Amino acid sequence: MKTWLHGLLFLSLAGGAAGQQQQQQTGPSPQYDLLLRGGHVIDPRNAIDAVRDLAIRDGKIAEVAERIDPARALKTIDVDGLFVTPGLVDIHVHVFAGTGERRSYAGDNSVYPDGFTFRAGVTTVADAGCAGWRNFEDFKRLVIDRSRTRVLAFLNIVGHGMRGARYEQDVDDMQPEPAAEMATRHKGLIVGIKTAHYMGRDFRAVDRAVAAGTKAGIPVMVDFGRAYPEKSLAELVTVKLRPGDIYTHVYSGLRGELDPSGHANPALAAGRQRGVIFDVGHGGGSFTWRVAVPIIQEGFWPDSISTDLHAGDMNTGVKDMLGVMDKFLALGMPLDRLILCSTWNPAREIRQEQIGHLSVGSPADVAVLRLEQGDFGFMDVYGARLRGRKRLSCEMTVRNGKVVYELNGLSRPDWATLPKNYRATGSPRWDGNRASSGGLGRMPLGYENPADAPDPAGRDSSSRRRP
Repeated sequence: MKTWLHGLLFLSLAGGAAGQQQQQQTGPSPQYDLLLRGGHVIDPRNAIDAVRDLAIRDGKIAEVAERIDPARALKTIDVDGLFVTPGLVDIHVHVFAGTGERRSYAGDNSVYPDGFTFRAGVTTVADAGCAGWRNFEDFKRLVIDRSRTRVLAFLNIVGHGMRGARYEQDVDDMQPEPAAEMATRHKGLIVGIKTAHYMGRDFRAVDRAVAAGTKAGIPVMVDFGRAYPEKSLAELVTVKLRPGDIYTHVYSGLRGELDPSGHANPALAAGRQRGVIFDVGHGGGSFTWRVAVPIIQEGFWPDSISTDLHAGDMNTGVKDMLGVMDKFLALGMPLDRLILCSTWNPAREIRQEQIGHLSVGSPADVAVLRLEQGDFGFMDVYGARLRGRKRLSCEMTVRNGKVVYELNGLSRPDWATLPKNYRATGSPRWDGNRASSGGLGRMPLGYENPADAPDPAGRDSSSRRRP
C-alpha cells in the first residue's frame, strides 16, 4: 500500500513540475497545443510545397498558413530549414511479434512496430499478411491494440497466416469466405487481402485472394512467389488482378520484371494501364540495383515505397522507411514525388484517405525531416552499393498531435535553464513522451491510467480505488 501511495505522490509532483515549467500563460488558454514554425511543408495531397507554419489542436491539424502567431500556441517549435510532411505510411511490414514461434512471420521473424516507426517518421504501417483469419484476433490483441503506431493489416488468404511453407503451400487453407468475413468484421483495420510465397505452378492462391478481396470490398496485395510459363507476370497483372490491386516487390527481378533483353517487362506498363498498383516491398530479397536501375531509367517509378521490414532485413539493406526512400533519392526521384509515394499514394492504395496529408481536421500525424548532403552508400539485398549525395533523417515525429520522437530535442529547454530539481519539461497537450510530459511519471509503459497499472501487492485493479 505504501509503495502504491508513493507512486501516486510521484505522479502528483511530476504533474506539478510540468505545470511550473510550461510557458507562463496569462488570460485564456492558447488556441493551439503545438505550432511547428518555419518548416518547408510538402503535402502532395493539397499541392503544398512551400515554407509554412503548421498548428495542431486536440490531435488534429488545425491550420496551415504562411504565418501563425506563436502567441496562439501553448508550444512553438522552430523547424526552419527542415521539411514538414505528413506522417509516413509504410504499407508492407511484418509486425506480428510476440508469439515466440520460431522461423515464422507470426512470430520471431516479425518486429514490434514502435521500435522502427517513429524514429523514421512513420506513423502508420500495414502488416502484409502475417496473420490469416484463424489467428488475426491474436495479432490484434498482442500487437495492434498495444502499439502507439497506427497498425493496419492485410489478411493472409492462408487461414494460418505466414508461418512457413507447411502452411503457405496448403491450398486447402486458402478459404475466401472466412477471410472475407474476418475482413468485414474488422472493416477499416483489415485493409486488404495478401497472398505470398505460394510456389505452385497455378493461380489458385491469387484467385482465392481476389475472391476474398472482392467479397470484402478491399484490395489484394500479391507477393507472386515464382513465375512460370503457365503462371506469368503478364497474366497476373493484366488478367487476374483488378484495378487497385497491388503488386509488391516490383524491383526484385525474381518474377520476370526484366525481360530477357534486360529491359522492363512490357507487362509492367500494361498492368499500370489496367490500374494495378506497383509497390516497392524492398525486403531481404526483393530489391536489386541491377533490376531497379534499368527499369527506372525507362521511366517506371513505383506507385508506393514500402520496406517489407522484418527481423531478417532490419540491419541489412532495408534498415527503415527512410533507408528505402533514400535509395530513390539516389536514383533521381524528386523530393516531392518521394513524399507522395510515401504518404498520400499508399494511404489511397489502402483506402485510408483520412491519413497521408495535412488537411485541416485530419489526424495530426507529422514527420519533420532533415535533408542531409554528403557521401553516402546504399545497399541492395545482395550487399551491392550505390553511392548517393543526399540522405533523409528524422528530426521529429508527431502522432495524434503529440511529439513521440525527436532526435535533437528541438522542443526541449536546455537543462541549465531549469530549476535545480527539475522533472517534467513538457505538457500532456503536445508531449507524447510519458516521462517528460509528467503525466505518467514512472508508470509502466502501456498503462495510461495509474489505476490500471499492476499493484505491487498483487491485487487485481478492480479491487483498488481509482485516484
